[in-house]
Amino acid sequence: MERVEVSRLVPASAEAVFAVLTDPRGHVDIDASGMLLDAEGARVERPGDRFVVHMDREALGDFPLGKYDVEVVITKLVPNEEIAWTVEGRIRPHVRHVYGYRLEPAEGGTLVTSYYDWSELAEEWKRRLTFPVVPESALKATLGILERTVRRRAAA
Repeated sequence: MERVEVSRLVPASAEAVFAVLTDPRGHVDIDASGMLLDAEGARVERPGDRFVVHMDREALGDFPLGKYDVEVVITKLVPNEEIAWTVEGRIRPHVRHVYGYRLEPAEGGTLVTSYYDWSELAEEWKRRLTFPVVPESALKATLGILERTVRRRAAA
C-alpha cells in the first residue's frame, strides 16, 4: 500500500471547505499531526503556487529534525473540487510525497476525501523513512477538525 484515503461528509458547501484548503493558515488550523506550527503566504489559486509552513517534526517523535521550514508546492488545483501538493524542504532530493483533498457534492454537504500518496518516492526514501509519515488516524482527525474550522469560519 502506497496511498491512504479517508472520507467524511462535511455539512458545508464545497466553496466553504475549499476556502480553508486554499488558505495557508487553514492548513495549520486543521492539522491533526501536530507538526504544522504556522504558515506564511497568500491564498493559493493555481498549480505552482507556493507557501511556507513552519514545522515541528518532534510532534511525531520519529525523526530528529526539530523545527524547520518547508515550502508547500501546489501540484493540482481545481476550484471547489480538488487540491493537491507536495512538500519541498531542506533535505535533497525532495521526498515527493503528495497530499490532497477531493470534494464531491453530497446530500447534506460535501464529501471530503483526504489522501496521502507516496507511490512516486525514490527507493532511497522508502528505505530511509517509514511511510506513511502521517498516519491514517491523523488524516481522519484532520477531517473532523476541518469540519469544525469550516463551521467556525462561517460563524465569524
